[in-house]
Amino acid sequence: MTTSTRGTTRVPAVLVLEDGRIFRGRAYGAVGETFGEAVFSTGMTGYQETLTDPSYDRQIVVATAPQIGNTGWNDEDDESGRIWVSGYVVRDPARVPSNWRAKRSLDDELTAQNVVGISGIDTRALTRHLREGGSMRAGIFSGDAIGAESDLVARVQAQPHMKGASLYEEVATKEAYVVPAVGEKRFTVAAVDLGIKGMTPHRMAERGIEVHVLPATATAEEVYAVGPDGVFFSNGPGDPSTADGPVALMTEVLERGTPLFGICFGNQILGRALGFGTYKLKYGHRGINQPVQDRTTGKVEVTAHNHGFAVDAPLDRVTETRFGRAEVSHVCLNDDVVEGLRLLDRPAFSVQYHPEAAAGPHDAAYLFDRFVSLMEGQRA
Repeated sequence: MTTSTRGTTRVPAVLVLEDGRIFRGRAYGAVGETFGEAVFSTGMTGYQETLTDPSYDRQIVVATAPQIGNTGWNDEDDESGRIWVSGYVVRDPARVPSNWRAKRSLDDELTAQNVVGISGIDTRALTRHLREGGSMRAGIFSGDAIGAESDLVARVQAQPHMKGASLYEEVATKEAYVVPAVGEKRFTVAAVDLGIKGMTPHRMAERGIEVHVLPATATAEEVYAVGPDGVFFSNGPGDPSTADGPVALMTEVLERGTPLFGICFGNQILGRALGFGTYKLKYGHRGINQPVQDRTTGKVEVTAHNHGFAVDAPLDRVTETRFGRAEVSHVCLNDDVVEGLRLLDRPAFSVQYHPEAAAGPHDAAYLFDRFVSLMEGQRA
């Protein structure tokens, strides 16, 4: 929840963490107050895509890159219709943006969308603190919203935790829509929106797929009414343990044997549908420089991530599930977190990261081709 008025960089601001740590800086974007889970993102670029990613709902994002806003804000790179982060924390904001596509500054866009931020703090120290203590509840207060420190800490501590939060319906589309295939139509895919990014259906459309994006509450009848050759489950925010509806829907898709692909939240949904548990990571993976190994090929990919929860599945063996054999297909090389699952007896797989690469490297683009291959095989 955010209240705000337009401010300037001379307005004082404070970032308050639930453990009592306080960082003092200047207002950036709107002036007022906001609350969320403080997390850090290690991407050197791509702040516009990060801010408009629905998976960041109710999170205060700390940019580890020291300079932010250099390329301003354009009208092409949004991943959704609005900024979803609860707040933004930067060290050294650009005074003047410089890019041929820029329409306005990042500061102006944050202000226009009532996003409260803070600048001028030691983001390296803050990131180290979050690595040691874990992601935690936080608040940004600027201008007249700044009060006694003890009162601000108490207000932060009264906020809900991310663990147990059900958020995917908040960010998903309310009405179905279609992204047409680019060129000749080859397949139809039903994409269940749990917080989908705009580039994801575009990547499928580039491969001749007509994508029907459906609300998070879509039923099996609504999914199969579009005549899908495959079903896709998107990324999204919150705790996957709360997503009983999407798990039930995916279970029915698996029972029918329809080719299935999931990313991020969709990977966690597949994990649950297969009988695995999920858990909250200490500080998560966020950024566009995370090393992942595809265990089916041995290839190491640099990938884009945004997740604070993970699937609890064994790395050392194939698991028997109600849908046949399943295995961990991808693993993070930093900490051995499960980064992908695949069924060996049915056409279904998922990854924990973002192959649409918005922003990010294109190492994982082949996953969309793998999905196409599954649909080709099913059709044959």
